[in-house]
Amino acid sequence: MAEIPMFPLGSVLFPYTPLPLRVFEPRYLTMIGHLLDDDDPQFGVVLIERGHEVGGGDRRSRFGTMARLVSVAADAEVLHTLAVGTARFTVDQWLDDAPYPRAEVTQLPQLTWHDALTPLRTEAETIVRRVLARVDSPWDADTELSDDPLAAAWQLAAIAPLGEYDQYALLQSNSLGALLGQVIDLTLEAELLWSAE
Repeated sequence: MAEIPMFPLGSVLFPYTPLPLRVFEPRYLTMIGHLLDDDDPQFGVVLIERGHEVGGGDRRSRFGTMARLVSVAADAEVLHTLAVGTARFTVDQWLDDAPYPRAEVTQLPQLTWHDALTPLRTEAETIVRRVLARVDSPWDADTELSDDPLAAAWQLAAIAPLGEYDQYALLQSNSLGALLGQVIDLTLEAELLWSAE
């Protein structure tokens, strides 16, 4: 169990996925300042289930992903940061939000890749890219994925055109086979909904 700074958001962060942030709230500016003193600056990201990102009073999810700070640039009263998802965790206990949100967390084991999953990964990628080509999404159908199959599986979950709660279900997967299977099922369900509109 480890105590880490936390950044609750209205979106899900997956391992191996970039997270650009505009940081302007004083408590998170303080957090980034403290992180810049660390040799390995990481913070936790969890989905806000209810409430708002600004000002507290939110309800936060139990599963999250560590984010490693990659770059920070200052602009007037805003910091533009880029982080990348690393390991998943579960929140054991939330601590005092002063000076910024913190929690005690337990890291989850890394999922493992097996070559037998290659056909499933290929199918998931084909479906996700096909649906991305037909819908309005922050990701496009040509989005590049990692050559590492483990990283690519998580990146597929991130670019699949799904809502936050479907993404949160994917984050809790206990095997890569389950993750890829759910990516396929949820993306096909979403495609049916769009086709019906």
